[in-house]
Order: sequence, then structure tokens, then C-alpha cells
Amino acid sequence: MLKGFFKVPKAINEPVKGYAPNSPEKEAVLAAYKKMWNEKIDVPLYIGHEEIRTGNTRNITPPHDHKHVVGSYHLAEKKHVESAIANALKSRTDWANMAWEQRAAIFLKAAELIAGPYRARINAATMIGQSKTIHQAEIDASCELIDFLRFNVEFMTQIYADQPTSDSAIWNRLEYRPLEGFVYAITPFNFTAIAANLPASAAMMGNVVVWKPSDSQVFSAKIIIEIFKEAGLPDGVINVVFGDAAMITDTILASRDFAGLHYTGSTQVFKDLWAKIGVNIHNYKTYPRIVGETGGKDFVMVHPSANVKQAVTGIIRGAFEFQGQKCSAASRVYIPQSLWPAIKEQLTIDIKSIKMGSPEDFSNFVTAVIHEAAFDKLAGYIDRAKKDTDVEIIIGGNYDKSVGYFIDPTVLLTTNPKYVTMETELFGPVLTIYVYEDTQWNETLELIDQTSEYALTGAIFSQDRYAIEEATVKLQNAAGNLYINDKCTGAVVGQQPFGGARASGTNDKAGSAMNLLRWVSPRTIKEVFVSPENYRYPFLGE
Repeated sequence: MLKGFFKVPKAINEPVKGYAPNSPEKEAVLAAYKKMWNEKIDVPLYIGHEEIRTGNTRNITPPHDHKHVVGSYHLAEKKHVESAIANALKSRTDWANMAWEQRAAIFLKAAELIAGPYRARINAATMIGQSKTIHQAEIDASCELIDFLRFNVEFMTQIYADQPTSDSAIWNRLEYRPLEGFVYAITPFNFTAIAANLPASAAMMGNVVVWKPSDSQVFSAKIIIEIFKEAGLPDGVINVVFGDAAMITDTILASRDFAGLHYTGSTQVFKDLWAKIGVNIHNYKTYPRIVGETGGKDFVMVHPSANVKQAVTGIIRGAFEFQGQKCSAASRVYIPQSLWPAIKEQLTIDIKSIKMGSPEDFSNFVTAVIHEAAFDKLAGYIDRAKKDTDVEIIIGGNYDKSVGYFIDPTVLLTTNPKYVTMETELFGPVLTIYVYEDTQWNETLELIDQTSEYALTGAIFSQDRYAIEEATVKLQNAAGNLYINDKCTGAVVGQQPFGGARASGTNDKAGSAMNLLRWVSPRTIKEVFVSPENYRYPFLGE
């Protein structure tokens, strides 16, 4: 409910720190890394005002050193999930009725805490728990999360300020109510910022939340919870549970008060969730809001006019930063025959110069993939490529999980544009290239559009404006985020609202007001100042 209207600080994207040798920020994050590496944290369930330790725990181990234990987290039983729902609903009235500027202040304070005293800790936690390099941790856990919190406050004020037309006799107004019930947030391992934003964006609009982080992101999730608590988020607004995903989900979706799903993760899980919600639809008080961002099979299309070094840089950064574990990561590339020799040469030189290892060593560009299941899946596709006749491994192809889950940046070259790794989401540092004849530009654009079920991101490299326009039009439905002469990753909050369609999600554009609108249920109020006192209209005569 709008209780007052005050200008909030203008949101500006958080600057990225460089972490150069001997810089204060480098020393701070390495000190935090070393401390957190050895302290053995214990992560409880956070339900209402309680921190619940069930005694049934799992270890937290860094992907780049999987024998080392940095802590453990407690697993919920069904009764704990039911308690999380009850505590959320108990907190709903007070939280929904809180003046919007008071809610805004909490999340603005959280952003400032991340920008200042928590920056080194949340970056170090992301480096340890998710094996991100310092640059990847900085642009995710610090900059993007700060941007989400600050920009969402600005977007919220824009939404509340959007009011209908009135006149001297009638006052019309819109009340942006939170959803009636609670929101279920399911978050992924790959972005600390997404993990925080999914529950926070719904909560900012006055909703209460039950949040299930990924088992592979618990280490940084604990820091998020600490930040929200220090920022003044009331108990019960965001309740956090870990454990068996099926049990937690079934318990939540069985609740009559389930009002919304905010999800980022795999496509198949999202489809299963949607189906379960459909089966239970007669049980709910309202039609639940379903917002999801899922997978991608993201493309890079290189035109014969492209700058070779720019294209190669975009390909490498897009495919191999964070080991290709971004939903937006480049995984299929289309290169014209005329440029292939030069691109192949530069690609080989650059990839062979990449160092791989622990994120504690700032000279490493690539670290480990997230867990053993991901490693085994990727290794299986690499082994298959070694046997298949319509594909060859031209760079990389090695892997080793003796210490950490390390897979070399790997480039496949296929003569089959529908080869399995051109169509299937792999979520790792495996890139597949198809070389097309220069005269087949138009046909290749159609091929890109038809090859994958996904439509998340894509990139076009070209110096020919006619070609750029043609590709932009023909690939209209192939990507929710299209990049021209840039890598296909790295959407910035407030600049490139992020999301895709087809099997990539509901395209509700995180990092924009469009996403926040999904977490409100507007009420229109019409007030007449002098009401009629006779039912008859002029056309009726006397």
C-alpha cells in the first residue's frame, strides 16, 4: 500500500573493482578467502526468528578441492518446511502493510553493506563455494547484487508512481498489493546475485518468501542471509530451507496459500514444477504467478565482415568464463569459411594461453566445474566426441577430477550443424563450431533459429550494418538478449534486462520493472466526490 511518496537515491551501476596486484581490495579478499577456507561454518535453517539445526547435515566442499571441507549445512524435514510456510504467513500482514519506503530502506542498506564491509566476504564465499575467479565473483556477488537491490528500489518507486487519470469529480488510484499468500523462490548455484535477488525482489514488493537455495551455493547463501539480517529484514519475511528438493517442493505446492514461484534452474525441473502447479490449481486461493529463467543453447554468429580478434575474444569470454556455467554462455558458434583459418589460429593461441586452477591464484582464468555430476556429464560428451565421425576435438579435451572437477576449455569442430553438442545444453567449458560457406549466410541464420529449443542469448559479430539488421530481424525469436559485436554474456541490471523465451523461460526480464510487476496484484479504487441521486439518464427523457 502506498503510504507516502519520497524520492529515493538514483540507482547507478556499481563500479567493478580491478583487484590489481598489491591493491587493497586484492589483499582484503585474499585475507577473507584464507579465513573462510579454514573456519568450518555451520549453516542452519532460517525459519521465523529461529536458526534450526536438525543434526542431519551435508558437507560443503569447494569444487576445485573437493576433499577439503569448509563447513556443513542442515537438511529440513517436512515439518520444517511447513513451519517455514506458517512463519511466512504469520509475518505477511505486518510486512505487507509496512510503508514501501521502509521496505526500500532495508534493501538499500543491504546494498551498501555489500558495497562496503561485506564485499570481501561475499566475494570470497563465491570463490570458495562456486569456484569463481575473483573477477567473476566481483561482477556477480558484489556488483550485480548491489545493482539488483538499488535498481529494484528505483523500479518499485516507478511502479507505485504509475497512477491512472482522474478528473475533478473522480479520483482513480491503483494500489499495488503483494500477492495473497507466499512466494516460493528456488535459486541456482551459478550466480550469487540471482540467489539473493529472487527472494529479495518478491519481498521488496511486500511479499513473504520461502527460499530454497541450491545445495551448491549454500556457502554464499549464508552470507546473503547475514546481510539481510543486518540490514533489518524482519524475521519470517524470507525463510530459508535446505534439503530434498522434491519433498520441499511437494510440501510447498500442496499449500493453499502458495501464490507464486520465482525460479532459476534447469528447464525440465521448471516444466515439472509448472505441471505440479497445474495439477493443484483447484486448491489455491489465487492463480499462482510463475516466473522462471531456465536453460540456454546460446549462439555466436560470425559474419564474413567481422573483426577476427573481436570475434575470438567474444567467443572465448562468452564460452569459458566461469567454466561455461552461465545460462548465457556461448556454446555453439557459426563461422564463415573465409574467416575460419584466421579465427582458428587466433582461437588456438588464446585458449592455449589460458591458465586453470584454484581461484585463489588470480592468474587463473578457468577453475573447476561445480560438482562431480556436472564433471561426469561433460566428460561423457567429450568422450563421445572422440569417437564420433562427424566431429573432432581441435582444442582441449582433457579432464581430471582427482583434486577438483577440472575440465580443459574444449573446442569441437563439427560438420553436422545438428550434432548433439550443437543442440543440447551442456553447461560447461565445451564449445562446438560449425563452419558455413560464405554464400550460405541467410540459410545459416535460419539454421540458428531452428536448431535449439532454447532462446536465451545470442551474439552477432559483423561490420556490415545490412547484415546486422538482417540477423537482428531473422533471429527475433531466437534470443531474449541479443548482443551485437560483443560476447553473449554479462547482462547489466538496468541496462540489459535479462531473460529468454521458448524453453529458456517466461522472459520476465530480471533487472527491470517488468519482473517486479509480477509480484504485485493491483487494486483499482474509484472514488466519486458527489454521487448521483437519480438512476435516470437524459436519454430516458422526463
